[in-house]
This record gives sequence, C-alpha cells and structure tokens, in this order.
Amino acid sequence: MSELDGLDIAILKAVQADGRISNAALAERIGLSQSASSRRLDILEKSGVIRGYHARLSHKALDYRMIAIVHISLSGQFARTLTEFEAAVRLCPNVLVCYLMSGEYDYILRVAARDLEDYERIHRDWLSALPHVVKINSSFALREIIDRPNVGLD
Repeated sequence: MSELDGLDIAILKAVQADGRISNAALAERIGLSQSASSRRLDILEKSGVIRGYHARLSHKALDYRMIAIVHISLSGQFARTLTEFEAAVRLCPNVLVCYLMSGEYDYILRVAARDLEDYERIHRDWLSALPHVVKINSSFALREIIDRPNVGLD
C-alpha cells in the first residue's frame, strides 16, 4: 500500500463501489483526465492490485440456502500432500473459499449447498474423496452477519 498514492486509493474505492464505472465517470470522480485515469487503472490492474471484476451473485436467489464451514485435517503437511489436496479441492464447484491454516486444522472451507441433503452429497462425493483427508468437521451458518468483498481503504 505504501506505493499507492491518494489518486490510486480514490480509483480503488471507486471501482470497489462500482466495478462497472465508466472511465469518463471514474475520471470525473477522481479529478483526472480520462487518459490519465485509464493509465492509472491499467497500472493497478497489471500490477495485480486489482485482481479482477466480478458480479456478486445472491446464493439465496440461486437456491443455495446453506453455508457450511468445513474444517479439514490431512494425513500430513508434506509439500506433495498439500499440492494434491489443493488441486483436488479447486475442482469442487461448491467450495467458495479454501484457506490453508495454522493450528488444529489444515484447511478451512466455505461451502455452499442447497439444503442438508445437497450438503450430504457434497460431503460424500467431493469432500470425503479429497486426497489425504483424515478428518472433516462441518458447522452450518445460521445467519450471515457480514460478507465484505473488499477491505477498507481508509
């Protein structure tokens, strides 16, 4: 963040709030010409500060009413074990997030399911079949309180 100046931060705030903002509107909002705004946005994208633009879909509207938090323990944390697990978990379409963890569990996953029966299918067909898994502990979210797509830029 130390390399980003005030204009970069303003651009990031604007595209976080509206990823479909036109360059003309962005330039006006941050007080630059359209060409300067476009150049800065391009630099932020190419440097990896902006990783992409996405539509945030409603899981409920798509009939995914259940979110499971899944703790996974592997048989070990050897490089090959982790690599094989991570390659396999990427293929599961219901896994929304996967983190390698320190502490008691090796990974924590956020999994979307339509209902308990669908989660049972995901658990049976996907999670239990992941390589090197020795323990799966699932908890079910009762209510979403916060789901921030981005960090604050203040």
